[in-house]
Amino acid sequence: MTTSPGPSGYRGRFAPSPTGDLHFGSLLAAFGSWLLARRAGGRWLVRVEDLDPPREVEGAARRQLDALHAFGLEPDEEIVWQSRRPTLYEAALQRLLDEGRAFHCHCSRTDLATVSGIHRRCVARHTRPDPAVRLRVEDGSVVAFDDAIRGHVEQDVSREVGDFVLRRADGFWAYQLAVVVDDADQDITDVVRGADLLDSTPRQILLQRALGLPTPRYAHLPLVLGPDGRKLSKSDAAQPVDPADPLTTLRAAWLRLGQAPQALAEARDVPDLLARATTAFDSSRIPPRDGAPHEMS
Repeated sequence: MTTSPGPSGYRGRFAPSPTGDLHFGSLLAAFGSWLLARRAGGRWLVRVEDLDPPREVEGAARRQLDALHAFGLEPDEEIVWQSRRPTLYEAALQRLLDEGRAFHCHCSRTDLATVSGIHRRCVARHTRPDPAVRLRVEDGSVVAFDDAIRGHVEQDVSREVGDFVLRRADGFWAYQLAVVVDDADQDITDVVRGADLLDSTPRQILLQRALGLPTPRYAHLPLVLGPDGRKLSKSDAAQPVDPADPLTTLRAAWLRLGQAPQALAEARDVPDLLARATTAFDSSRIPPRDGAPHEMS
């Protein structure tokens, strides 16, 4: 794949899953990743993570892309759809199987319930015609990294996660494998996303090492919480953003990113607001904690 790194070599991305329309939490992740890429003089990509058909909402992917357009967040390269890239995932999986780093697993969720869902050895009571494939996580597999927003993160993947799934028993590709393969294939240098994926990062780093792939830098943005303290989620029917009123929503996201409100106060339209935001953005002001909607006012 031919890619262009931009003058600074920075390559970021926004990777929504089409399980619902773009809500404010997703817009915050898109805007934050776009700002960090623009401030670095790099490129910003969009990848549609449409690998879970049972959870996808018809038409959601196109509405998400239309909303990004309305907010002026245009990718610098052609949009990538994960559903069109199974050959890449199959090649990576076969390599791991051939090297003994992955294995077929017949365990069901019920089988693993007695060990809190953490797979350290197969405890399947029956052989399945459609086994999952898991990464073999060696004992003592501790992964540490420094997140640009959350600071030092360390996780014992073997104890806290166990052997994790690369291809599901239903035949669909697991998120962990697809995201690692795609980030490497697209030469992503900086992964900027919501903090709900912070816990997945050690698994992805472990998988990058198993495949001999580079590890990008990570920055996990604060989540937007609902009144009940839970993360806003498309699956929870969070209200979609209104593309007809982009200035109001972009200003709200700007505040949630900890930025100075006066910087965008006089913006006349979306291009003007984004130009002002690019100039004024200060990544050191991004709060390392999550917040409820009322905290954004």
